[in-house]
Amino acid sequence: MKRFLPLLLACLAATPNPPAPLAKPRARELGIPFEGKPGPYNAITDVPGVLVGYKTLVRGKGALKPGTGPVRTGVTVILPKGRTDAPVPAAWFSLNGDGEMTGLPYIEDYGTTAGPIGITNTNSVGVVRDAIGAWNIKQFSSGGTFDFSFGLPVVAETFDGLLNDINGLHVTKQDVWDALDDAKTGPVAEGNVGGGTGMSLFLFKGGSGTASRLVSVDTARYVVGAFVQGNFGGRQDLQVAGVPVGREIKDLMPVITTKQKDGSIIVVIATNAPLLPSQLKQLARRVTIGVARTGGLGRNSSGDLFLAFSTQSPAGNDKGTLETWRSVPKERLDALYQATAQATEEAIINALVAAETMEGINGNTIYGLPANRLQEVMRKYNRLAEPAK
Repeated sequence: MKRFLPLLLACLAATPNPPAPLAKPRARELGIPFEGKPGPYNAITDVPGVLVGYKTLVRGKGALKPGTGPVRTGVTVILPKGRTDAPVPAAWFSLNGDGEMTGLPYIEDYGTTAGPIGITNTNSVGVVRDAIGAWNIKQFSSGGTFDFSFGLPVVAETFDGLLNDINGLHVTKQDVWDALDDAKTGPVAEGNVGGGTGMSLFLFKGGSGTASRLVSVDTARYVVGAFVQGNFGGRQDLQVAGVPVGREIKDLMPVITTKQKDGSIIVVIATNAPLLPSQLKQLARRVTIGVARTGGLGRNSSGDLFLAFSTQSPAGNDKGTLETWRSVPKERLDALYQATAQATEEAIINALVAAETMEGINGNTIYGLPANRLQEVMRKYNRLAEPAK
């Protein structure tokens, strides 16, 4: 065996992309009894055409040195119709406005958005917006006199300044482009990734999470997917499938040397159901129900901003003088409302379960929620189901 060891080590060193470690079990796999049937990935990428990409930035440790670090941040991108600039019907809703999401006046007037959607930290909204616009120019510019390829990108934020050197402005244009290059369908990483890297959720570690639901309307089959960047809530608020987990787990409180504030939550809802902008507004409002099921209250200092889009775009005539829209009748939307609430709830808990303990600036530490502790509490309330396979 000894004579083969150098060869083995050499082979491992030469491997450019070693296998990634196995992901932690998701909330459903731990036995959390969520309602509704998820899609194959239980992710926003179950909606055909939707891609998700990340760039995660983790550097340094110890005392805060503005402009240097420690860095605990990143950027998330969601592409509604792949790497295209095809417009998609869209709408938004604000539960509480202590936050930012760009591009909303255009969505309000036109009922559509186009191109990648970004999510990052509070102070990096501008660079992410500009980087997406520059990427759009490279991808879609016609070179003509009137060229709207930059667009009006949608970029949202939550505050990661408890762990991250947020005033250091560490997210760069290249980081955004890297996230766009990374964007893909299939399973979606959760927890301490992308824009969710430095976030806190119910005073446990938070971050990025996703889930989906399959919906039937008559003989038609649709998907509703949710993606969240969760950074909100007090410990006493946390509920998981109706169980007051936050009141049962009173230890593992964050070690924070600076003033704390309630954070925010950004939620993006995607569906392939044909819906009008006014109907997508109704879906965006139902996100509130999913947030409330986990204990969210929409506190004053929380920016709770929600975006919903459909991948079923209206058809235009050759002259651009007429658009034809298709939609599910409003009286048949209850199944989509329910799916939105269910997927949002599970996406938040998925973010919580996936996130791991992180130390940031000045030794500030936010602990991950241990899976075994969560299962103990659920079992105590007779709410632990047989873990999903």
